[in-house]
Amino acid sequence: MANFKSSNLLFFTPFLLFWLSWLASASTSVPHDFIPCLLENSHPSHPISPAIFTPNNSSFPSVLQSYIRNLRFNTSSTRKPFLIITALHESHIQAAIVCARNLNLQMKIRSGGHDYEGVSYVAEVPFFILDMFNLRKIEVDIENETAWVQTGATLGEVYYNIAHKSKVHGYPAGVCPTVGVGGHISGGGYGNMMRKYGLTVDNVDDALIIDVNGRLLDRKAMGDDLFWAIRGGGGASFAVVLSYKIKLVRVPENVTVFSVQRTLEQNASCIASRWQQVADKLDNGVFIRLVMDVKNDTKTGGKTGRATFNGFFLGDSDRLVSILGKSFPELGLKKSDCNQTSWVQSILFWTNIPLGTNDDVLLSRTPTVNYLKRKSDYVKKPISKKGLERIWGRMKELDGPLMLTFNPYGGRMAEIPSTATPFPHRAGNLAKIQYAINWNEAGDDVANYYIGLTRKLYAYMTPFVSKNPREAFFNYKDLDLGINHNGKGSYFEGRAYGVKYFKGNFNRLVKIKTRVDPGNFFRNEQSIPVLPRHPRFG
Repeated sequence: MANFKSSNLLFFTPFLLFWLSWLASASTSVPHDFIPCLLENSHPSHPISPAIFTPNNSSFPSVLQSYIRNLRFNTSSTRKPFLIITALHESHIQAAIVCARNLNLQMKIRSGGHDYEGVSYVAEVPFFILDMFNLRKIEVDIENETAWVQTGATLGEVYYNIAHKSKVHGYPAGVCPTVGVGGHISGGGYGNMMRKYGLTVDNVDDALIIDVNGRLLDRKAMGDDLFWAIRGGGGASFAVVLSYKIKLVRVPENVTVFSVQRTLEQNASCIASRWQQVADKLDNGVFIRLVMDVKNDTKTGGKTGRATFNGFFLGDSDRLVSILGKSFPELGLKKSDCNQTSWVQSILFWTNIPLGTNDDVLLSRTPTVNYLKRKSDYVKKPISKKGLERIWGRMKELDGPLMLTFNPYGGRMAEIPSTATPFPHRAGNLAKIQYAINWNEAGDDVANYYIGLTRKLYAYMTPFVSKNPREAFFNYKDLDLGINHNGKGSYFEGRAYGVKYFKGNFNRLVKIKTRVDPGNFFRNEQSIPVLPRHPRFG
């Protein structure tokens, strides 16, 4: 019996230590006036108390962790919020804003939790989370080809609801079904149909927001400037976006998808080089993503470079094979490589879910989570065949699970002016690159190692990508580009990342921010700053 107790003690001690450490990392002291203020400002018909979770509530850890998508920010030492509000009604958002503003409290706004740097649920100062996941109503109007979508919904839920109403309508957004609508749309958003229909944010007609004064405003009431800003400039810098009115687009009953892989020994460098010449010039209904990585070579026992070409086409496989046979014969696409399916099923294909799986899998809000790091770049000119081979060589040297994903531009993306929305990366871009690395082991040393690999590859890519500024995609948050110290830093700190994300649109975003939220209530580590109080910034 003594041995049994001893072994139990050994088993439970690490768990107890983790739990005690976890509790210690939580800001358990809720400002004493905050909850009374929330209750006082609660709507009589929609009490806020069921939406309030403090660290003393047994459900607090699960509520916090259920929408953490990057395990780097789910450790025992990660600072925890002192409170979470899982808003059930717009009045709960209004109460949160009014009370937090009056008490000068830091509020983080979370929809899907996929932000790569965890800025929607992590902070270095005491903070609380306004979690939107309960607000996910979707109203599809096929007759008018629109839908109202609350920002707590996921892309998968949006796609399912559209497909449930129509086989010939879709929405040009991302291929990850568990991404939250709020962050995806407000930061720009893109998907396989962007060369045909533009970005997610290019297909938004209206929005409902709650501003810093707690007012519920639609497009007309908020004005053109603010409506412009929350379509690509990040809603969390300006207001709480409650919902978007999106414009549905037409899709054929059958679309075509494919995935073709080639190694360096199978002429991958020549095919990838040719891809750069044609990917942004193909029929607008064709989208071919290039993924570069390194795999084990079973023949030599070493490693080899690999190119994966993932394709989507708004049409049938015969026409696609014909188009690529003329414009991109180097790929060697055959009809047997293709799968014809519905638009909604094509999302499953791109998410590595077997075709034929019931569409309701899109309603799952539980993704696979990893420790991860992401970065981004823009390619203006084709990288030479020799350059591509050098990149693969560097990836071999780094010897980690690194991936470079090239998303082609051109088509509608090149036609929309760079000032139409805050998203500026339009004409003149061949492709956007996402740097990706995932790992499963915990620990700061492990994280620093893998993050370091990504930074080394990013540094190596400098000659091949945009310059002055070296551009970046806002929805691929990267704190390496600069931090505004929870929004309390200067305008000049904000420029460090702001110009890379928004280029010339940054200054307009700052002016709008200064006008609608002069006290800088809506802030995070990479939010839009307010202008300094100086005549030359008037």
